[in-house]
Amino acid sequence: MHLGRLHLLNFKNYEEAEVELTDGINCFVGNNGEGKTNLLDSVYYLSMCKSYMNPVDRQNIRFDQPFFSIQGDWVKDGESSSIQCVVKLGAKKVFRKNKKEYEKLADHIGQFPVVMISPYDRDLISEGSDIRRKWMDGIISQFNRHYLTDIQKYAKVLEQRNALLKNMAEHQLFDPETIEVWDYQLIELGERIYKVRSEFVQEFIPVFQKHYNTIGLENENVEVIYRSQVSEHSMSELLELNKRKDAFTRYSNAGIHRDDLLFQIKGNPVKRFGSQGQQKSFLIALRLAQYEWLKSHLNTLPVLLLDDIFDKLDHTRVEKLIHLVSDHFFGQVLVTDTDIERVRKIFTDHQLAHKIFTVSSGLVEETILS
Repeated sequence: MHLGRLHLLNFKNYEEAEVELTDGINCFVGNNGEGKTNLLDSVYYLSMCKSYMNPVDRQNIRFDQPFFSIQGDWVKDGESSSIQCVVKLGAKKVFRKNKKEYEKLADHIGQFPVVMISPYDRDLISEGSDIRRKWMDGIISQFNRHYLTDIQKYAKVLEQRNALLKNMAEHQLFDPETIEVWDYQLIELGERIYKVRSEFVQEFIPVFQKHYNTIGLENENVEVIYRSQVSEHSMSELLELNKRKDAFTRYSNAGIHRDDLLFQIKGNPVKRFGSQGQQKSFLIALRLAQYEWLKSHLNTLPVLLLDDIFDKLDHTRVEKLIHLVSDHFFGQVLVTDTDIERVRKIFTDHQLAHKIFTVSSGLVEETILS
């Protein structure tokens, strides 16, 4: 699977741009702030129906313009599919496949998978549990449509339950029968989501550990631990135990919306005890495991997006990553960098065919190197 052509109109800093990609390695080179990362983000949009960088769609429209459009021609299993995303101010986001609009964006998720490795990945370690839940949900949802539907329904039911708790507190009247209507739905959805998450983490851990041992500079005991209140009590027990607390705080204190993934090295949190190098290895291993998991479950090679990593990684980790590219572990690869000589040397030294594009002020041109 690969992306053959990419066309942008009013997307971020691009007035208009069109790129013909190779199914191998594509390098986008230019100074910081010229729009290299925006190109990768547009490919992410065509896969996941949202931005990797900014989830507010209207904020990705070029300044002082009424809309943006991203169009890409994907080739998968010998068949070509034209995908278009259009976001207009004051209108709902539209996704089309071969000019036919999707009724639900969820129907598109997982068809053309991508994996991004970016400096922004550090948020997985440094930020709160919601970042890690969304990351886990994003992986599972590309393979399991029922799961995606469940987490969307759970979020809506939770919102309704919290609104009811707030209303009851304002009127100083707690009505158990009314709250139970939402509890039944939370229990059913929560138990299903917990089961799928548990199974995913059990599958994911050995793949992650394998890649950490490959990309890291030494073999270390690393762990990804799934922490959920539902592992100790059923959803129905949790809601009953927290009934009074929910009424007092005006929101739902227990459930799978409080789940988290603990990242540990040598039995300690990576966030606090991992060196900068260990944290980088941890994050890359997470992404490589994500790539392998998707490749296995979707039976296709996701597109790999590497954003400015050659400047952020030491030579040894870069070499190990390029070794995976040389071994054809990946399919199509899109890379951004600020140094044209660096990327040219990296890929020519490993005898890897590649295209190089220069990016400047929203203009993208293929570079022919002698």
